[in-house]
Amino acid sequence: MAGPDVKSGRLSADEIARNFADLHPPLSRPEALIEADRCYFCFDAPCTTACPTDIDIPAFIQKIRSDNVKGSAETILRENIFGGMCARVCPTEVLCEEACVRNVHEDKPVNIGLLQRYATDPVFDTNQPIFTRGTPTGRKVAVVGGGPAGLACAHRLTMLGNDVVVYSRDRKLGGLNEYGIAAYKTINDFAQREVDWILAIGGIEVHTDKALGVDIGLDELRAEYDAVFLGFGLGGINSLGLDNEDASGIVNAVEFIAALRQADDKSALPVGRRVIVIGGGMTAIDVAVQCRRLGSERVDIVYRRGADQMGASRFEQDLAQTNGVSIRLWSTPVGIEPRDDGTRVTFARTTLDDDGKLQQASETWSAKADIVFKAVGQALDRDTLGEIAASIGQQHGKLIVDAERRTTIEGVWAGGDCVFGHDDLTVTAVQDGKLAAISIDRHLRAGEPDND
Repeated sequence: MAGPDVKSGRLSADEIARNFADLHPPLSRPEALIEADRCYFCFDAPCTTACPTDIDIPAFIQKIRSDNVKGSAETILRENIFGGMCARVCPTEVLCEEACVRNVHEDKPVNIGLLQRYATDPVFDTNQPIFTRGTPTGRKVAVVGGGPAGLACAHRLTMLGNDVVVYSRDRKLGGLNEYGIAAYKTINDFAQREVDWILAIGGIEVHTDKALGVDIGLDELRAEYDAVFLGFGLGGINSLGLDNEDASGIVNAVEFIAALRQADDKSALPVGRRVIVIGGGMTAIDVAVQCRRLGSERVDIVYRRGADQMGASRFEQDLAQTNGVSIRLWSTPVGIEPRDDGTRVTFARTTLDDDGKLQQASETWSAKADIVFKAVGQALDRDTLGEIAASIGQQHGKLIVDAERRTTIEGVWAGGDCVFGHDDLTVTAVQDGKLAAISIDRHLRAGEPDND
């Protein structure tokens, strides 16, 4: 009996290049001016209220309208230092664009995401400096994590005059921007170009391949630095709780996406002819669509609830389906059976009871795949961070922080995916880092006790 049909080179290099081209090509100048002119420049702009980083959206669009593109970029980047990446990956359709007053049946919202990209791309294309270091304070802060939360915190701290040392467990900085986003959303090594621009401000020392709980300890950092920011994200993977889920052919979706992002030749990455993705969030969509674009013939996303409950936005769901991905709802995995010719997964039908709680029905169905991807969410890496995390207040396995992103430990702040109540968006992580930096700087200057 033949084994699972998993191989590389299903598509030609030209097909791969087309499939992984820019998902949203940038606006030309005439297109940007026309789109900017559609904005009503509302006084109490609901789009700004909906932006997690508080970008003054009418102001940056008005500057595009008057051909002040650099000024527009400064308005964006002052509030969101990852404004370039967020222009590419932020779910604007459920944030600023959903709030746009033009978002009515007979009209469509202003394309804020593409306008933001139009304003910020020239900054990174030409490496334009916009911000400078503040007057030195003589204080030094440790930042654990090289993703959006950590680098946003580091950049704002150095703008305020503090020295920063960043520790990252990864070889490259960028976090999920570098390792966890579909390759067609951010092309031409944009994630690293953005990181390089952020670091160019100076005052930020970087140590890669340094993991908290392995190479460095929290007590050590607290003793050496004036403050500590934790933005280490979620390095662990949620379990399905089923036998055989670690068998060959069951793959962590996050690891696959990271491998694809780092591959010099995408066609060399082995992919199954038949693929099942378990989960309903952005990771599930990203891995499913990319499998199709690598040449998988059949890809099914299976989610335990309905479309309205999926973590992936409606735009992302539509993107998956227009790429030939089937989304099967109201089904939860109950059995995994490794076979010589692939993996058979059994699903139970699900429903909601009168209280809205998920109930598992007796009816089941099965499907076979060459590769099964687990995309059911991430968690703190308990193997390396368990003892450290246990010393900090937690809720549902994540760190508790207050409005200023202070943890329950004096001198330690946190932000990004590792904190409770986070929506796992890049834009929210950036806001966490920014607010924490402002709080840290204020604390260091005033000498105030934490959590007062």
